[in-house]
Amino acid sequence: MDELFPGSETRVVETAAGRIFVRTMGSGPPLLLIHGFPQTHAMWHRIAPTLAERFGLVMPDLRGYGRSSAPEGDAAHARYSKRAMAEDMIAVMEALGHATFRVVGHDRGGRVAYRLALDHPDRVERLAVLDIAPTVVMWDTMDAAKAMKVYHWAFLAQPKPMPEKLIEGAARLYLDHTIASWTRDKSLAAFDPRALDDYRAFFSEPARIHACCEDYRAGATIDVAHDRDDLAVGKRIPCPVFVLWGAAGIPAAGGPLDQWIRTFAPQAEGRAIDAGHFVAEENPEATLAALRPFLA
Repeated sequence: MDELFPGSETRVVETAAGRIFVRTMGSGPPLLLIHGFPQTHAMWHRIAPTLAERFGLVMPDLRGYGRSSAPEGDAAHARYSKRAMAEDMIAVMEALGHATFRVVGHDRGGRVAYRLALDHPDRVERLAVLDIAPTVVMWDTMDAAKAMKVYHWAFLAQPKPMPEKLIEGAARLYLDHTIASWTRDKSLAAFDPRALDDYRAFFSEPARIHACCEDYRAGATIDVAHDRDDLAVGKRIPCPVFVLWGAAGIPAAGGPLDQWIRTFAPQAEGRAIDAGHFVAEENPEATLAALRPFLA
């Protein structure tokens, strides 16, 4: 992994919920990069060197993913709520001496990122969410076409241990198929073999497969409740928000920018780029061209 992030350093931050593995790189204003499912912080390797020229990057593995702790889920799935994961990110940034910071989140990391901005508005200076719609919108607009595209939302959220056991029997097949199916080209060609090996390694461990399922169980229950509570009282993200999505990605057909404007970020701006779901790996040049002016 060090080869993918030349000049970076790693450390472990101990939080109330366990350890969070973190890679840091560059110097300048702090920028928190939060990965998604089924990946690790390795997903940032194609854009990190350029961003590190201007920012001090903080790239953690989320709770349950990569090299971070993977606690057993609880009955309410609160342990893997985006609120709890956002608290991990606050602990990481405080340990590194950052009271406020910019945030970019992809996929599940984008959900952690926007929950962080809602729960801790005094911390987040700017927020970019990559290829996601708000969780409550995903469920409220679920139809047959979307269900076929994001079947994993319901599958991974099924009661344990059914999805865990099914995946454990063919974890690499499941991960490779899932990642390839979300790209523009429906292949693994966009992924560096070293990054792909990192994704496969963590996803081969039963405790981490369970953590991923708990992430989605939370997404079907407590995360939706938190979203609805905030919408009911008119809570919005106060900082500038940028929405970036792949033209061939998962949320493209639903008009993701409008979905953010109608819900949590009426001030949001954004656009699509030529990519599938994995914008930072499929089209790093366009991702950087979109993010750098906003983050600066």
